Amino acid sequence: MARPFLKWAGGKRGLAPKVVAMLPESYRRYVEPFLGAGAVFFAAQEQRRSLQSVLSDLNAELIGAFEVVRDHPGPLVEQLKALAEGYLSGDREERKAFYYEVRAQEPGSDVERTARTIFLNRTGYNGLYRVNSKGRFNVPHGRYVRPTICDEAGLRAASTALRGAVLLHADFGAVCRGAGAGDFVYLDPPYQPLSATSHFTAYTSNGFRQDDQVRLRDEFESLTRRGVAAVLSNSDHAAIRDLYEGRGYLLENVPMGRSINSVASKRTPIPELLVSNLGRPEVIRALAMVAPF
Repeated sequence: MARPFLKWAGGKRGLAPKVVAMLPESYRRYVEPFLGAGAVFFAAQEQRRSLQSVLSDLNAELIGAFEVVRDHPGPLVEQLKALAEGYLSGDREERKAFYYEVRAQEPGSDVERTARTIFLNRTGYNGLYRVNSKGRFNVPHGRYVRPTICDEAGLRAASTALRGAVLLHADFGAVCRGAGAGDFVYLDPPYQPLSATSHFTAYTSNGFRQDDQVRLRDEFESLTRRGVAAVLSNSDHAAIRDLYEGRGYLLENVPMGRSINSVASKRTPIPELLVSNLGRPEVIRALAMVAPF
């Protein structure tokens, strides 16, 4: 089974089986406007190998990495093997220096850039991906003893899974508006913070604000009216419930563990919210028109 090739704060490996279990028996295309590490996509593709998909994210470097994994797995593996050899052959201080040297580089090709992204993701502090206001990766060196920098089998499996995927660097609104009746859309936006200290929206240099959450709700409403099946995940916060309650959607609380936290004791279950429009009549009618797999 293909799995995410990047660690990702807010990744959905734990939630993926739940979302995939909600997939309709038949649907035209799988659409994911907030791709992240792609855990739900890879799980859906395992269930339906001929899956037609549209995958997008506002993080250009992330989408570029998915394109390289899909189109150039061989050269990427060779680049990563070289980085792994250079890093793992050093002692702790040499590894640290090697890390910051790679972090400061401006790669000359797409393959080199993706190798750099995966290397930093695997050897940076706590597996974070974070950029500053100028879009520069700014995660410090990590503490891993023997990180897996080049997972050749995993990368080749991911490449195979992505062969039929259309990859876009686009705003979620444009991607949602491209979905049609009978499609399935999974929406996994940056979550509403549960506390004043729980913000983490630095996957791009632009944050995800409350007005973006409202705009996303409006797109969800538009999807429903057009007969597009949709499931959305977010934190189970009163502000999010207020956006979706009373509109004929199914809201379900799902306890999930934090995938990345610098303190192990804080990796405790947190309440997540799944919002589904699969029970709305417009969606039921549209899905009934889709030919069985």
